Amino acid sequence: MPEQENNAEQFLDLIRRSRRGKFKIYIGMSAGVGKTFRMLQEAQTLLRNGIDIKIGYIETHNRKETHALLEGLPVIPRRKLFYKGKELEELDVQAVLNLHPEVVIVDELAHTNIEGSKNEKRWQDVMDILDAGINVISAVNIQHIESLHADIKEITGVDVSERIPDSVLSQADEVVNIDLTADELVNRLKEGKIYTADKIERSLKNFFQSDKILQLRELALKEVASQVERKVETEVPRNVSLKHERFLACIGSNEKTAKNVIRKTARLANYYHSKWYLLYVQTPKESADKIGLAAQRHLINNFKLATELGAEVIKVKHADISKGIIETADQKAITTICIGKPHLNLFSVILNTAVFNQLLNKLSTADIDIVILS
Repeated sequence: MPEQENNAEQFLDLIRRSRRGKFKIYIGMSAGVGKTFRMLQEAQTLLRNGIDIKIGYIETHNRKETHALLEGLPVIPRRKLFYKGKELEELDVQAVLNLHPEVVIVDELAHTNIEGSKNEKRWQDVMDILDAGINVISAVNIQHIESLHADIKEITGVDVSERIPDSVLSQADEVVNIDLTADELVNRLKEGKIYTADKIERSLKNFFQSDKILQLRELALKEVASQVERKVETEVPRNVSLKHERFLACIGSNEKTAKNVIRKTARLANYYHSKWYLLYVQTPKESADKIGLAAQRHLINNFKLATELGAEVIKVKHADISKGIIETADQKAITTICIGKPHLNLFSVILNTAVFNQLLNKLSTADIDIVILS
């Protein structure tokens, strides 16, 4: 009976996916590379070819060339809301669902909706639209990808608050990179094609510096390349059977190390298009009555982050962390275990050598890889 239910569930999943809309994302290294411009060009082409396309939400930032491309395109009026004494506008998801166009353009994928909206994030609105069988074209900048948050902060010095889970990208049927050289992007900024005159000097001193742009460009190119690889692996038939990777991220109550392990494991899992798990082994000294409220809160936030990035969270109580990891790895048929770089002094290393050796010995016989993330 369980096997029959499992087969039925798989078949239902196939039906749902066949009915779902197609999802295309334009991705770029920063604002101003031309994502919105390209979406509107595509919309005009689709309209000329008789496709029922509508603009659900677009943000032209008053850029003259971009705004001109809106001419003749049917626009769905935005939903108006009053928030903290101001009238604001949002994507009208219900209007999109009611009109049910073949294709809808929805810009600013990482946007946070106004309080009181059905969904907290616009990407969640897009999922609802796709589930209704409507095709969506959207756009996002590389700095809004959740698992790249720490890298982006290190490169730009900016703590980007609006982010999308990597799983949103992995659900896209097509991811297109809009690429410019650093010089081209800086020239566009100086010509006033990205921001108004009062913001140009400040931008040149902060975000729009060649070294930062180059690093962001590299991240965007790598992201799209990994998406293409995944598509090849899942859609192109192969004669050789591939090893199905399953990742296990192991965390403790150290907040910063845990976040790093979660994000990097999520990227590995996304790269291999694999299932992954987050494991927290609670030892007696980390029981709820022995660790502070702040540490408990950080743990809960890390569980939430892992879930958003597509992990299945596992919490086990065990006096021996190594045995807890090994038992879970066996149960879940794990191929790769990811742990944080230990911050131990020499004395602690000596004390923990036997435990670490036990873990390594077990993993070597079980053909399980271990990755230590810095």
